[in-house]
Amino acid sequence: EVWQANASGRYRHSRDNHPAPLDPNFLGAGRAITDEAGNYRFISIKPGAYPWRNHPNAWRPAHIHFSLFGAGLLSRLVAQMYFPGDPLMALDPVLHSIADEGARQRLVSSFDLSLTEPEWALGYRFDIVLHG
Repeated sequence: EVWQANASGRYRHSRDNHPAPLDPNFLGAGRAITDEAGNYRFISIKPGAYPWRNHPNAWRPAHIHFSLFGAGLLSRLVAQMYFPGDPLMALDPVLHSIADEGARQRLVSSFDLSLTEPEWALGYRFDIVLHG
């Protein structure tokens, strides 16, 4: 499962009181199922940054949430994917709650021209590797 804020940085749920506009054409959630090789793909919009209240001028960087289910997992695994070059990543306590710099970098997608849909959508690669 995936979920995210819209391009204005607002989630479509009742607890999001950010005054940014809702997009009536954007649900903000979906599901992607892997193929037999474990690959997945989905097309969405790039989410916007949004304010949150851990201090007066705090903003979350653009990110997409993933909730993974599968054989061999005792419970779901939740992760977030970030976009390269976002200056808000350096200020994000959620991302920096991960002590290992290498692990943090694995949560940042990479731009991939081969995944881009010409004249429609930029492509980003975010590989999720589960061992077991």
